[in-house]
Amino acid sequence: MTHPTPSNGNEPIALAAPLPRRSRQAKVVWGSRVVTVGGDAPVRVQSMTNTDTVDAIATAIQVKELAQAGSEFVRITVNTPEAAAAVPYIREQLDRMGESVPLVGDFHYNGHKLLTEFPDCAQALSKYRINPGNVGKGEKRDRQFGQMIEAAMRWDKAVRIGVNWGSLDQDLLAALMDANSRRSSPWEARQVMYEALITSAIESARRAEAMGLHGNQIILSCKVSGVQDLIAVYRELARRCDYALHLGLTEAGMGTKGTVASAAALSVLLQEGIGDTIRVSLTPQPGEARTQEVVVASEILQALGLRVFVPSVTACPGCGRTTSTTFQELAKQIDDFLRAQMPVWRARYPGVENIKVAVMGCIVNGPGESKHADIGISLPGTGEAPAAPVFIDGEKAMTLRGEGIAREFQQIVEDYIARRFGRAAGVV
Repeated sequence: MTHPTPSNGNEPIALAAPLPRRSRQAKVVWGSRVVTVGGDAPVRVQSMTNTDTVDAIATAIQVKELAQAGSEFVRITVNTPEAAAAVPYIREQLDRMGESVPLVGDFHYNGHKLLTEFPDCAQALSKYRINPGNVGKGEKRDRQFGQMIEAAMRWDKAVRIGVNWGSLDQDLLAALMDANSRRSSPWEARQVMYEALITSAIESARRAEAMGLHGNQIILSCKVSGVQDLIAVYRELARRCDYALHLGLTEAGMGTKGTVASAAALSVLLQEGIGDTIRVSLTPQPGEARTQEVVVASEILQALGLRVFVPSVTACPGCGRTTSTTFQELAKQIDDFLRAQMPVWRARYPGVENIKVAVMGCIVNGPGESKHADIGISLPGTGEAPAAPVFIDGEKAMTLRGEGIAREFQQIVEDYIARRFGRAAGVV
């Protein structure tokens, strides 16, 4: 076989990498813990509870579950006086459990009252989410928005000014529609909506800064539910300002639809250097854990090479050579095992999240993939000898046989992690 000569000579193909982010850095604080957002800080993962905030114990438990899954901020609904009164108890319960994840208060319509009338709530939160589209109308809008910004300044809190196309400032949208009608070449209605989202976010941020809130306390978002809409809006938002940006499709959907749509939209923007925090707004499947949205967000960042959260497990999809389900079961078992151990291992074995594990189903790619991984196993496929070679650090270490292959390999993985990362951390 002959190979064509590259038209541009023998220069190597450029390596792909996300562009550097261009936003200024913001800070979110709880006690002595400071979580930076934007600038050269890692892209952060955020999630939101779906418990009734009034139930402080249930909410604290879910917050901890989300944090242990990898969420670096957890947002809770603060919509009633009872919910606002519960927030300090949620924070207190989390502190007792040793969980320092910052809490974000999600305010709509009456946030100005709740932050003013419940100062303990205002202090217990690390960040306030303000929606400019529903802080009030007419003269009330500026006054009530101002009260929320004053609370943020009083308690030194960060603010996310989060615009949503389902709750846009109707006065602003109407004014932009009127201006558009007078253009010689009017924009499409969708383009006017884009402009309303961006204008609302940036003007609100500048109003907050004019009141005295520092720019490094402000994060912006302009959420929509369409992939192409989100990409268009955030490209323009990033071009017009340097505030830290929160990304996410609003109402992304359920299951694979929500997962794929979020991955498609967020990956394009993150690759372009746009976005400093992300949330995957999944509708949970019946009986599915709320933590699934955190897993998906983390996987997006890890797939792009922006963050590493858990050891990666490489597994083949299966084909006619792999009629046994053993490799599928083992791959899931190992993946579940590694994820379950990470809350403990993060502290015990620094760097463990970087390891690569391969669980392969036949001889075609099994040995090769296993050698590329830190530790891997190539299970026998259809018609192959009933043996499973194990590779450690690129070398064949042993061969497993019999009914206990899955159990033995899991123990080998655990021993490898303890040996390699325990020494680095001084763990005996």
